[in-house]
Amino acid sequence: MLKVKDIKLPIKKEMNLFESKFTDSLKTNVPLLDKIMHYIIKRKGKQMRPMFVFLTAKLFNNVTSGTYTAASLIELLHTATLVHDDIIDESNFRRGVFSINALWKNKISVLVGDFLLSRGLLLAVEKEEFQLLKIVSRAVKNMSEGELLQIEKTRKLTITEDIYFDIISKKTAALISSCCESGAESANAPKKDIKKMRIFGEKVGIAFQIKDDLFDYIQDPIIGKPTGMDIREKKMTLPLIHTLNKVDKKARRFIINTIKNDSKNAEKIEKIINLVKENQGLKYAEEKMNTYLKEALNILEDFQNNEAKNSLINLVNYVVKRKK
Repeated sequence: MLKVKDIKLPIKKEMNLFESKFTDSLKTNVPLLDKIMHYIIKRKGKQMRPMFVFLTAKLFNNVTSGTYTAASLIELLHTATLVHDDIIDESNFRRGVFSINALWKNKISVLVGDFLLSRGLLLAVEKEEFQLLKIVSRAVKNMSEGELLQIEKTRKLTITEDIYFDIISKKTAALISSCCESGAESANAPKKDIKKMRIFGEKVGIAFQIKDDLFDYIQDPIIGKPTGMDIREKKMTLPLIHTLNKVDKKARRFIINTIKNDSKNAEKIEKIINLVKENQGLKYAEEKMNTYLKEALNILEDFQNNEAKNSLINLVNYVVKRKK
């Protein structure tokens, strides 16, 4: 199984320096805010998004000061969206630890998210990296639109496959796309290559989200069966959308009524999960995921072979093979 630390090897020095710069960007003279920033730094995840930035820049053999700005900008804005997402979802945990809103409540959490967002935007302005600011601001706009589109369609349960891909292109793929685009931009790559990397990132992001959809149907080691959390939260994911298009009217009505009116019923959720499996919903989603994976890897074939390219290939494969 691929390990993140091995994928990071070509950019190990850059990532270490980035972490230092990112920590510095979060320093503040407000004691409460500084305490929360320290909490955020301590629980940082795999940092896949900065990895995409640095590996893309190194693909063009040109990591610059702008590359560090791009990585910090994206990580700040990504962290802001996570803080706000936990408020929207009323989630008390993130990556197995307490969320900001669980510890400091919603009012403070909203302000923390706003601080992170403004800090990122200000960082780009301070460094006069206006093209990077444009790329990432477009991603934030798309993410907001995607979230609102999902809320609107979830209320009516009218998400078609086309709408689903529109939502995840905006919600998930937009940020990974901006990582690759800004990495190429910071490396002063040719315009046509910057565009290629933007499309590459979008395809990786779509594959990433489909993989997340599939996790809902994987057996939880604690409870011994799939969680069905997306179904409980009335989220229409690709395996479920495919199933709704395959089943008869009676089964379709059962699924819709359960999600609308009885989404906490464990027995009914389990029945829906079984319907998804019986109707090849997981297989269909996996095939779609692998199609986007292949298309992303095909784009990389246009570029020279180097360590960064190999790590990008491994990072893309990690996205669809990860266990959580």
